[in-house]
Amino acid sequence: MVVRPFERLRFTVVSKLTDVPKRILIGRALRSDRLGETLLPKRIALPVFASDPLSSVAYAPGEVLLVLSIAGVSAYHFSPWIAVAVVVLMFTVVASYRQNVHAYPSGGGDYEVANTNLGPKAGLTVASALLVDYVLTVAVSIASGIENLGSAIPFVVQHKVLCAIAVIVLLTLMNLRGMKESGSLFAIPTYVFVTGVFIMIAWGAFRGLVLGDTMRAPTAEYHIKAEHQGLAGFALVFLLLRAFSSGCAALTGVEAISNGVPAFRKPKSKNAATTLAMMGLLAVTMFCGIIALAMVTKVRMAENPAEDLFHHGVALGSDYVQNPVISQVAEAVFGKGSFLFIVLAAATALVLFLAANTAYNGFPLLGSILAQDRYLPRQLHTRGDRLAFSNGIVLLAGAAGLLVWIYGADSTRLIQLYIVGVFVSFTLSQTGMVRHWNRHLATEKDAAKRSHMIRSRAINAFGAFFTGLVLVVVLVTKFTHGAWVALLGMCIFYATMTAIRKHYDRVAEEIAAPEGPSDDSLRPSRVHSVVLISKIHRPALRALAYAKLMRSDSLEALCVNVDPVETKALRAEWERRGIDVPLKVLDSPYREITRPIIDYVKGLRKESPRDAVSVIIPEYVVGHWYEHLLHNQSALRLKGRLLFTPGVMVTSVPYQLQSSEAAKLRARRRQEWNAPGSVRRGPAERAKESSAPK
Repeated sequence: MVVRPFERLRFTVVSKLTDVPKRILIGRALRSDRLGETLLPKRIALPVFASDPLSSVAYAPGEVLLVLSIAGVSAYHFSPWIAVAVVVLMFTVVASYRQNVHAYPSGGGDYEVANTNLGPKAGLTVASALLVDYVLTVAVSIASGIENLGSAIPFVVQHKVLCAIAVIVLLTLMNLRGMKESGSLFAIPTYVFVTGVFIMIAWGAFRGLVLGDTMRAPTAEYHIKAEHQGLAGFALVFLLLRAFSSGCAALTGVEAISNGVPAFRKPKSKNAATTLAMMGLLAVTMFCGIIALAMVTKVRMAENPAEDLFHHGVALGSDYVQNPVISQVAEAVFGKGSFLFIVLAAATALVLFLAANTAYNGFPLLGSILAQDRYLPRQLHTRGDRLAFSNGIVLLAGAAGLLVWIYGADSTRLIQLYIVGVFVSFTLSQTGMVRHWNRHLATEKDAAKRSHMIRSRAINAFGAFFTGLVLVVVLVTKFTHGAWVALLGMCIFYATMTAIRKHYDRVAEEIAAPEGPSDDSLRPSRVHSVVLISKIHRPALRALAYAKLMRSDSLEALCVNVDPVETKALRAEWERRGIDVPLKVLDSPYREITRPIIDYVKGLRKESPRDAVSVIIPEYVVGHWYEHLLHNQSALRLKGRLLFTPGVMVTSVPYQLQSSEAAKLRARRRQEWNAPGSVRRGPAERAKESSAPK
């Protein structure tokens, strides 16, 4: 194949044109040795990992009152008790997860705890639940923020889906720039929101308790028409449990800190535990304060405000827009149109958008760990130019965008899917921690350490019992309202990851390098130069054997150092096996595979311009379309670049996996039925040919 100079020029121009917008959007690439510079101090980690539970106080109190309104205003007096139950649950979960971050600081979080102590199936169940919950966190937060913003800007309400997807794209670009940069940007509105809520609570308490002012919400004079008046017995208990499960939305995102421990500065576990405690204290204080002010200012909420809210005996009608509880309380405390009211309203809308950032940090980290364990495609374990897990960020954005489009960016419909996943992970994680402490207590002899372990086990045991009880309540009260969709999503994730793991295991077993001589080590013919190696397996041995046959003047194996641990293991096995081919390792500070190889090959050509360089690449031959997504991606990119390098030949050494046999059979059938001229000759002539002696 002849490559013209114009084609080389066009390839270079296209590469530059695509690279410039990328640099503008996400910034310049960072070296791998600068990973430490991206670690987060506690003041930045709090808004990065805790923006979801902190922002949930903007809608969780309203969800409690909405459910209680079914029984009328008289049921509102139960809201403080529901708030107390949510507070107890929050402190229980925070205390439990403080044990997690000290025992498992590697970043696996709930998945690692369940996988290590309860087995792979429990670990995969937790992973499925968390992945679903992260996607829902983005969808619910963005939809809720759009609705809050839409009360002031009609265009946003008229184009909810378009605006929600635009916000998702914007958040995606911000996170692709790196965790530290996005965290610094998100910290300001998060702290403004938290400060505004605390000022509102303090000023409201001062006005009510010291000044004796009468504060009234804009809905204080409204009357609620109860759907079920005078509930008692089991019906009342069920209603209270449903209200409690809705209030548990305040706990979503608590687990993100345990998954993000590696992103903290040293000492990582201590800083993560401190951030957890700060988050829990802030969240419960704001939640209880808003519930208390809602009771004092007589906020009225209804699931169907157009028909169930009355003013002077007249239904409000479809033109009425029901504002969130936090907005009504702020109006009662600060006064409508006041500076503090406007600041808090703006910060609330913005922090709801930014609450999605908890998922943008949790999902890619978890996806990277699952990819490392071969449950997801390996590409999710690769860090991008800005040292973020870019592929996981893009995957999360795509899934959340699809969900927003399907549900029309309606937070009321989306929130019914919420919470189930997070309490599945809570329960299994705490159960796993109990088994973790039991295992260590069986061997620990030191009295002080045993006392600490027993206390930690008691905390985790209570957490497992309480969160398990809440999970049952959530499933019973929310199943028909949409929780079944979240369970279906978990099943789909579980089945997909199981299938991917089986595929990778099957391939690993098939290509595992034997200890003794094998057919893959035999020399098939001649040729040579540079053999690309990532691991020692059957395809690599076959490529080395093929290269030896070529009898070129020089032969070496080439490895790109992307992961120092894997490279060290490769060197050790190379020496252990005594492979008589020199192994050269190329450093890649930016985690690129293609560029270091291209530069090295060009260097060989520059040293000896009249010599030819042959690059030999071992490749898998697969038989199904979806397997192509899991293999040979780096080889395809490399061959595309080497094609434009003068004096370089690329040789692919195929290794046929068992699945390729199915493709071979399909191709053979197509050839038999669609042979050239078979249709034109007709059935009689084809039958005659098939019966003729060969």
